[in-house]
Amino acid sequence: MDHATLISRTVAFVKETLKHAEGGHDWWHIDRVWTNARYIARHEDCDLLIVELAALLHDIADSKFHNGDEEIGPATAAKFLKSQGVDEAIITHVQQIIRHMSFKASFGEVTFHSKELAVVQDADRLDAIGAIGIARAFTYGGHKGREIYNPDIPHNLNMTKEQYKNTTAPTINHFYEKLLLLKDKINTATARQMAQQRHNFMEQFLEQFYSEISPE
Repeated sequence: MDHATLISRTVAFVKETLKHAEGGHDWWHIDRVWTNARYIARHEDCDLLIVELAALLHDIADSKFHNGDEEIGPATAAKFLKSQGVDEAIITHVQQIIRHMSFKASFGEVTFHSKELAVVQDADRLDAIGAIGIARAFTYGGHKGREIYNPDIPHNLNMTKEQYKNTTAPTINHFYEKLLLLKDKINTATARQMAQQRHNFMEQFLEQFYSEISPE
């Protein structure tokens, strides 16, 4: 199967699978990550097919919407790709990217590295910061019924992976526990340039947020 046909079929599969997804992890999140990944890949020596497939399938079954099951995503991706006759080596690489690209994966020892992982991970992290990242954070917080802000619940920069996965802290805490940390975890020079402006915007947002809580 040629590249364009496989990507087209993958897009259709993802759109159908995620048609009822939470707003921060729906098709439009996938589309933005896919777009960013292609842009970054143009400046990197990497396999574009693997980048595109991993970007499109990275949240096909996000563990936080499936009782914490971290293998359902890689398994769902593999089942689809096998149905399309994709080479086993490509499938395995895509699965490894899905397993290792999330922020929570960084809590433990990272045992897999590839240029394609770096590109897709950067694309996903870019969508978690800036104006879009702010919108996604509050969308997910609302979805989970979390408080926006509570000064009696301090942010925690020393969480274990399990604590991070199970946190019920206010959404503002998430900025300090993840979003503001992402800029320094970007892999590629291209994405670093994009991340800085988005990071600055989040800092400006927080400054405005606190000024509205306690006007002087």
